[in-house]
Amino acid sequence: MIEHLPVLLVVLPIIGASVPLVASLYTDRIGWSIAVLTMLAYAALAGLLAQQVWPDTVVSYAVGGFALPYGIELVVDGLSLAVVLLISAITLGVLAYARHAGPHENTFYSQLLLLVTGLTGMTVTGDVFNLYVFLEITGLAAYGLVASGREASAAVAALKYLIIGTVGASLYLLGVGYALAVTGTLNMADMSGKLAAVGYDSTLVLTAFGLMVGGLSVKVALFPLHTWQPDAYANSPDSVSAFISALVSTVSAYALARLLFSVFTVDFLTAVPAARWALIVVASVSIVAGSALAVSQASVQRMLAYSSVSQFGLVIAGFAVATPIAVVGATVHLVGHAVMKGGLFAATGIIERETGTTTIGGYAGMGGRTPLAAGAFTVLALGMVGVPPAIGFVGKWYILVGAVEAELWPVVAVLLASTLLTLAYFARLGERLYFAEPTIREEGAIADGGEGSDGGERAEGSRSSSEPRSEGGDGDDGENAVSTGMLAVLVVAAVLAVALTAAVPALEQLLTETLPPLIQ
Repeated sequence: MIEHLPVLLVVLPIIGASVPLVASLYTDRIGWSIAVLTMLAYAALAGLLAQQVWPDTVVSYAVGGFALPYGIELVVDGLSLAVVLLISAITLGVLAYARHAGPHENTFYSQLLLLVTGLTGMTVTGDVFNLYVFLEITGLAAYGLVASGREASAAVAALKYLIIGTVGASLYLLGVGYALAVTGTLNMADMSGKLAAVGYDSTLVLTAFGLMVGGLSVKVALFPLHTWQPDAYANSPDSVSAFISALVSTVSAYALARLLFSVFTVDFLTAVPAARWALIVVASVSIVAGSALAVSQASVQRMLAYSSVSQFGLVIAGFAVATPIAVVGATVHLVGHAVMKGGLFAATGIIERETGTTTIGGYAGMGGRTPLAAGAFTVLALGMVGVPPAIGFVGKWYILVGAVEAELWPVVAVLLASTLLTLAYFARLGERLYFAEPTIREEGAIADGGEGSDGGERAEGSRSSSEPRSEGGDGDDGENAVSTGMLAVLVVAAVLAVALTAAVPALEQLLTETLPPLIQ
């Protein structure tokens, strides 16, 4: 079984996704249990795979035994292993959160496991066309999860996501067509060698690069291709917001990095400096624009969504710098952002259930009314800003050092400014939490905090509020209550935002041992 671990990681959630649908003939509330069992088995497989890869092994699997490069290849190295482990941990955390928060229908958990299938396939595939296949599986599952919200705005957000996501996937597929035309292969490793033989200045090669990177940039939600993200995050059920904010754009950013380093390689970026600078410019604009848009939001969920636009710009900037330490930093920030952003959305869901508020003005005084949720939110926000010893600081520091080594001074300036920009919108919210007078009466009569201290009313497109509940409840006083399990997930996310810093040396060793082109 050991040699089949890569393909089992893809097949297992597919099987798990089909079981709740069949079980729906008998009961509509068994999906959660099946999803948990599936992901526990998935985590066990990921652990076994980690033992195989650690510290310097690359695992390759030819699907169906067909000879490479003509068959479909699955590849697991240090970079893809880190993402697989991340998918496992985040999904189990979201399942623990969703146990009470819901949705509870079997179809929801089938879609969630289907999304895990797509994310895993994107992570381990060694074939550019199958990356497209799994990209579409991921998209279709994500559209369905976003639409699972009860409000009409959720359906509208899902439709917008579907249209823009389809455009992105189509651009990527068109780029694959150009790459196939010039190389005659779809295998990443084989294509890489043939692209170098053709010449990086070939018009077909440059066109393929532009289309493939552009398509994935839509999925990552880089500015100005981000317009689907705020609505999708803000209108989803809180379990879905936490899940997709933590993983969907994260794995898409990983796929973009895999395209850069496994297909086009660092040599391409060196030979075609315009391509490197185009990525750097887009990433830098995303950092600044995302932060500026985040500062201007009244809705907390939309603020966090625009924050992701900025943070993924930072990640892509690290990959575009393409020095070993910058790539390690980008990977560290990618993992850390997934944990911290998923935790932040979970925190907003808990605060909304307890107080009914979704706006920054409505958060006034919440530090006293919801101390645990507000405290965890604050820790995660400080991690996003990059306050040591949080993992957010380590990732940003590595990227900064890499940019200095490469003498990319404009990037250095933007990276330093990004910390101040991130501080600007999180400090604004922190001030409301702990230093502003409450704008919500104790009985919760004003659902969204009325006209908060920022003077803003409920933001357009934000989710509908619920009646306030008591923190730390066991979940027996209504489906909008906050369970102990939900709070535990939030606390674990806050702890991991700091504790993951200790794992950075191990991750750096994995990357440097299994990705030699990055250290030459």
